[in-house]
Amino acid sequence: MPCGRQESGAAAAAPARYVVGVDVGSTVVKCHVYDRAAAVRGSGWRKVESLYPHPGWVELDPEVLWSQFVGVIKEAVQAAGLHMRQIAGLGISTQRATFITWHKRTGKPFHNFISWQDLRSAELVNSWNKSLLLKVVHVIFTVLHFLTGNDRYLAPSFLTFSTQQTSMKLSWVFKNIHEAEEAAKKNNCCFGTVDTWLLYRLTKGSVYATDYSNASATGVFEPFTKCWNPTLCNLLSIPMSIYPPVKDTSFNFGSADSEIFGVPIPIMAVVADQQSAMFGECCFHPGDVKLTMGTGGFWNVNTGEHLFASRRGLYPLIGWKIGEEVVYLTEGCMSDIGTAIKWAQDINLFTNVDETAKMARSIVDSQGVCFVPGFQVSVNDPYLCASFMGLKPSTTRSHLVRAILESVAFRNKQLYDTIVKKVRIPLQTIRADGGVSNNSFVMQMTSDLINKKIEKPANADMSSLGAAFLAGLASGFWTDKEQLKKLRRIEAVFEPQKDLEEYKPAMDTWLQAMKCSPRW
Repeated sequence: MPCGRQESGAAAAAPARYVVGVDVGSTVVKCHVYDRAAAVRGSGWRKVESLYPHPGWVELDPEVLWSQFVGVIKEAVQAAGLHMRQIAGLGISTQRATFITWHKRTGKPFHNFISWQDLRSAELVNSWNKSLLLKVVHVIFTVLHFLTGNDRYLAPSFLTFSTQQTSMKLSWVFKNIHEAEEAAKKNNCCFGTVDTWLLYRLTKGSVYATDYSNASATGVFEPFTKCWNPTLCNLLSIPMSIYPPVKDTSFNFGSADSEIFGVPIPIMAVVADQQSAMFGECCFHPGDVKLTMGTGGFWNVNTGEHLFASRRGLYPLIGWKIGEEVVYLTEGCMSDIGTAIKWAQDINLFTNVDETAKMARSIVDSQGVCFVPGFQVSVNDPYLCASFMGLKPSTTRSHLVRAILESVAFRNKQLYDTIVKKVRIPLQTIRADGGVSNNSFVMQMTSDLINKKIEKPANADMSSLGAAFLAGLASGFWTDKEQLKKLRRIEAVFEPQKDLEEYKPAMDTWLQAMKCSPRW
C-alpha cells in the first residue's frame, strides 16, 4: 500500500513537487521531504542500532538497517501529508567505509555490515605496517615519484594501514569467512558500501552500483585513475571481481520497486555523507571550505579539478561527479567531537547540551584542565585513551566541560593550519554544520583561533539536504547549482573577536597534555 494520506481526483494526479533526502549516519537514519524552496515539509528518523558481537567489533544488521531506511521515508512522507507519487526523486547519503559482502546469485549476505569503527583488523594492520613488504612498497613508490614527479605515486610512498580503512577489513573477510572466499573464486561475491546495498534492495537486485564519492572514501578506489585499485588488491589478496560499477553521483539509478512504497520512486542520487554535506552547503567553488562537527569532525576543501595527493593528515577524495564535471576535495578528520560531548552528558556533567556554552563562559578559563580525546581509535595511535589532565581540588564541572569544548576548537585550529600549509588554494569563507556547530562557544573560539569568518546554515541536516539537491538536479526539480545557491539560508555568522595570542597559554598547555598521552 502507498504510504501517506490517500488522495483522489485532481490531488492524486498532481505533478511531483517534492524531493526526499535520506541520511544514513553512524548514529541516526534521518529523512526529510523538501519543497522547491528547500524547506522541510516532513521528517522521520530512527536511531542506528550498532551490534558489538566481540570486543572491538562494530556491526550493523542489514535487515534492521533496511527496515529503518524504508520506515523513515514512509514516516517523512506521511508527516508531510503527501502521497508517494508526489515525490520527484530520492537522494541517499550514507556513512562511509561501512560495508557488506553478499552472494551475487542469492542476494544472501555473508556477514553483517562491518562498520568503519570496527577494530577486527587491528592485528592485520599492525603486522602489515611493520612488514618488510610495505617498506619495499615505500621505496618503489618513492623512486617512482622522484623520477616522474607524478603525485599519484606520493601516497603509496608513505602508505600505512589503519583499522578505519575498508581494505584491511575486506582482507580480513576473505581470510576468515570461507563462504565469501569460495563465492569470490566463482565470481559470485558482491561488495557494497551502505549505498550499494540499499540500491540493490530498493531495486530487488536489478541495480548493482555505487558512485564516485562513496567509492573514493573506501581507500580501495584510486582517485587519480578513477578505478578500483588493482595494486592494493593484489597486495592484500582481495579479488577484483567483487567491486560494483561506479556511476555519477547525481544520476538516474532506476526506481524503487513499486512493492516497497506503493509506487516506483526514482532514485536520483547516492552520495557519501561528508561529500553530501559539502554539496548541501553549496561549496561548489575551489577554496570553499566545509567544517562538519558531528560524531567526528571533518574539514573538507573544494580543490576543483585539481587532485592533491595524500599528505600526512590530509586525504584526497572525489567530491561528486555530475556528467563531465568531476570535483575533488581534500579532507582532514578528527575523532571524538560529538562522542566526547555525549559522554560528558551521560556521566551528568550537564543535563542539556544547550547549556554547555553557557557553562564554558561562566568561568574565565579551564584552570589548566585539558581534555585529551581518544574514545575512538586514532589513526596515528591505536593505544591512545581519552583523559583529563591538570585536575585540581578546585576543578568544577564547568572546568571539565570547558576543557572538552576547548579541545574541539584547538583541534580545529590544528587541522586548519595543516590545510593552509599543504593545500595551495586560497581559502574562502568556512561553512559549518553538524550538531556541535550549534555550540556558540566552540564556533566563536574556532573563528578566533583561525582568524576567519564561519557561517552556520539555518538547515542543520546538510547531508540529507545535499542528497536532495543532487537528486533534484538529476530529476529536473532544480535547474542548476546557481539556483541552489539562492536557496541557502544562514542562521548565524561568527567573526573573529579575540586575538590568537589570548589563547596561546591555554593551547600550549593543551599541546603539552597531548604530548604526554600517546601510547597509553
